[in-house]
Amino acid sequence: MKLKRFFLRYYPPGIILEFEKGGYLRTKSIDLLDLTPETNPDELVAEIRQSEPLITESRADQVKQLIFRLQQKQGQQDHHRFCFFKELKAHILPLTNVAFDKSGSRFITGSYDRTCRVWDTASGTELHTLEGHRNVVYAIAFNNPYGDKIATGSFDKTCKLWCAETGKCFHTFRGHIAEIVCLAFNPQSTLVATGSMDTTAKLWDVETGEEVATLTVNVIVYTTDCCFLFFLRRVHTLIGHRGEISNVQFNWDCSLIVTGSMDKTCKLWETVSGKCVATLVGHKEEVLDVCFDLSGQTIATASADGTARVFSATTHECLVTLEGHDGEISKICFSPQGNRVLTASSDKTARLWDVQSGVCLQVLEGHTDEIFSCVFNYEGDTIITGSKDNTCRIWY
Repeated sequence: MKLKRFFLRYYPPGIILEFEKGGYLRTKSIDLLDLTPETNPDELVAEIRQSEPLITESRADQVKQLIFRLQQKQGQQDHHRFCFFKELKAHILPLTNVAFDKSGSRFITGSYDRTCRVWDTASGTELHTLEGHRNVVYAIAFNNPYGDKIATGSFDKTCKLWCAETGKCFHTFRGHIAEIVCLAFNPQSTLVATGSMDTTAKLWDVETGEEVATLTVNVIVYTTDCCFLFFLRRVHTLIGHRGEISNVQFNWDCSLIVTGSMDKTCKLWETVSGKCVATLVGHKEEVLDVCFDLSGQTIATASADGTARVFSATTHECLVTLEGHDGEISKICFSPQGNRVLTASSDKTARLWDVQSGVCLQVLEGHTDEIFSCVFNYEGDTIITGSKDNTCRIWY
């Protein structure tokens, strides 16, 4: 193996190694999820060298400089205040979901009007309308980090693969017998995973359009988030909730799974053992959404009781309760840096919160109906909100 070059990943912190093996270029990542501005770079380089043979003594100084850059990024103060930039009359019927490409230069919207639209973030110009589905376009995704393909999942039971540059449809994946409610690309962008209300998940080959595998599961979670399926067999059945599951998510290294439920709780599970390690309580109504921050250190929950909560993924204690919305919170997400939380509510507002203090930093107002989708771009300096009022708003 021969190391060719390094790539830096800011969120979550890590270093990507590009190396040659057997005449082919390959990559692997060194995840630095516990990195802080106080971490000793020399000690960390020594630890990395012990576990990674590609990092030789001659490369140690380069790795140290990359760690310095990651620490400098972490140490930057975030005082960004978002300003309304533009409202897009995106669709003739309500939106279902919004998603950025890796660079944040483009985003996509799905809708009950059976289309997905591609937008230029900087200008708000519509680039393409992806037409062809015969029912609601519910799940959408770019094949990040590449951003040259788009997948759309629909209540018409099909998934379509599109060229992000031209809007051309490459493939229509047929095989599900009920609505498709979640989808995801694998990191290499060679496979698409789809989850359906028919209680199956399917894997599709991006190049050929052929079905690779079908997985039968006990429950397909009705959510716009879909974790990519890495195993072609059932590893564990996670049993413990007393109500429907609203969302499920892996942490970055896939060591933990968090589930939110209509039973008003969240549960934290070990991936390897399938054991429930904690039940996160405190909400008075259904938990409608749940997510990890990118480093996997904290968990955020959103509830029909109009509050959100932030929990420690290690101690499982509630760190802060976010109060201020006048209606149920249906969507929650962390900023890439992990120090801010964004919530979307039926009270027609989205709110930005400080994770440590629980203070509401900003109320994003202007939508005339409930907001049920919100997302940060990769740098965390742009927000898109999607609403039942058929519009999306860009905030810089």
